[in-house]
Amino acid sequence: MPVYTIPAPTTVAPDTQLADVVFADDRVNGDLVLFRRRSEGGWRPVTAGRFAADVRALAAGFLAAGIQPGDRVALLAATSYEWTVADYALWTVAAVPVPIYETSSVEQIRWVLEDAGPVAVVVEHETHRRLVEEASEGLPRPPRMWEIDGGGLDRLREEGRGVDDVLLRERRRTVTADDLATIVYTSGTTGRPKGCMLSHGNLLYEARAAIDSLEHIFGRDASTLLFLPLAHVLARVIQVACLERGVCLAHSADRARLAEDLAALRPSFLLASPRVFERVYNDAQQRAHAQGKGKIFDWADRTAVAYSQALDDGRPGRGLRLAHRLCDRLVYRRLRAALGGRVGYAISGGAPLGVRLGHFFRGIGITVLEGYGLTETSAAATVNLPHAQKIGTVGPPLPGVEIRIADDGEILIKGPILFQGYWRNEQKTRETLTADGWLLTGDLGALDEDGFLTISGRKKEIIVTAGGKNLAPEPLEDRLRNHPLISQAVVVGDRRPYTAALIILDIEALASWKRAAGRPEQAGPAELRDDPELLASLQTAVDEANTMVSRAESIRRFRILSADLTEQNGYLTPTLKVKRALVHKDFAADIEELYS
Repeated sequence: MPVYTIPAPTTVAPDTQLADVVFADDRVNGDLVLFRRRSEGGWRPVTAGRFAADVRALAAGFLAAGIQPGDRVALLAATSYEWTVADYALWTVAAVPVPIYETSSVEQIRWVLEDAGPVAVVVEHETHRRLVEEASEGLPRPPRMWEIDGGGLDRLREEGRGVDDVLLRERRRTVTADDLATIVYTSGTTGRPKGCMLSHGNLLYEARAAIDSLEHIFGRDASTLLFLPLAHVLARVIQVACLERGVCLAHSADRARLAEDLAALRPSFLLASPRVFERVYNDAQQRAHAQGKGKIFDWADRTAVAYSQALDDGRPGRGLRLAHRLCDRLVYRRLRAALGGRVGYAISGGAPLGVRLGHFFRGIGITVLEGYGLTETSAAATVNLPHAQKIGTVGPPLPGVEIRIADDGEILIKGPILFQGYWRNEQKTRETLTADGWLLTGDLGALDEDGFLTISGRKKEIIVTAGGKNLAPEPLEDRLRNHPLISQAVVVGDRRPYTAALIILDIEALASWKRAAGRPEQAGPAELRDDPELLASLQTAVDEANTMVSRAESIRRFRILSADLTEQNGYLTPTLKVKRALVHKDFAADIEELYS
């Protein structure tokens, strides 16, 4: 099995920890603007010196409250400046932050409380506090709670006023790069989530390798708006990278205000899931068609894709350059303005973006760099680079990371980004990490001659049809979701005579379709599942997806589900991955209908 790796210029000293950068001399006394923080009068700047003071005050409060080295403290809150301050304050006192998604159910919260055993929980508001109280019922030692909106952190800071700086410095210096920095729970598509133990060195190496590899993004005057949950390891690493590099960071947890926040802050790069880019594209397409400008948008769409493809093949011809310039005036600049007007790059992970959308966004002037990784790899193990990108792949390994493909196609990873194991689960750790240090990812893929990795699916989710044909469902599902009417798709067919699909409609897009098609406003997916015009529109998506595969692998039938798949109803994980086993169980009758 050939191994691909890139030499590692990145290093992390053994006596280094994540909070050190906060208290570096040039930061404590510096006026570098590290954050933009929402206030009643708009967004106000927060300097490195102010941030250091905020972290120091809260760390002193944790120390006064009796938080000991190695104590776990859970964080249940939306992405915010306060979240980041709490994270770094806990690292300052050698504690171990344990993020909990703010959308978690009582059962999910209880599992984290039982498994990680935090001595305390920082919650954002009363609703979170009540969830933790309910989840804590019956526990031998219910955790203490500090509520941000209730002034809990302010009281902590008051308690810490008498703590000497020397004590804080000594506590921080007890931490080494090999010490446990955080326990991040996997999204749990099957079974209970597992707690991934990540060290200070893991996160620092990951962040510094990303800075080195993406120097065009983390450059001078760079800034970003972070709206993904900080409970997710990728958002957390971007936070760390921004702090390490001195890139200005703002937080936004209110999706309803996201467009307004983007316009006000005008970030230079974004971190987003593929669904965000799909939504931007679909909304623009639907709006253009509703306003009678569909032909112009469709032409601009084709031009953007052709222009991007021509960049790979050489140089766009004169006619294409002229068309692209005109499309920029008519369409592209409005799309860029929707993301603030200054975004040149975006980092995407968690699921495939799709080749066509990748070309479309690069064609309009926003290069989306796809990467690949797991919580177990401290976020990204591979990423496309501004100067070396192959759309449709997830890029080459980060410096110092080794990738190899096993004989059965499984992706194996080795390097300083690998986690320390699963918290209190040695058996699962032994099943996942080989004796010689390779992580068995469970994902299938291939490396090309330049070391660029392509993902083909999950090892456990391979469909084997009754005819013996092996099929990875994800590529077909990703292609189906490119259609504006499709929110989610689940391809089925294991041990069946042919491949089929369950389709979940996008409610907002469906509303636009109903107005255009003259259907009743109150008609839902259940009433429209047999509508000939709707089925014909969806069939175009199925036909397009089927161009990727052979006739034997193609989707023969599909069925619209009357229910949605959401995180709230339990069918999606917090990272928006479908819980296939649950879908197969609860919608067994719909699946049987596909084969009746």
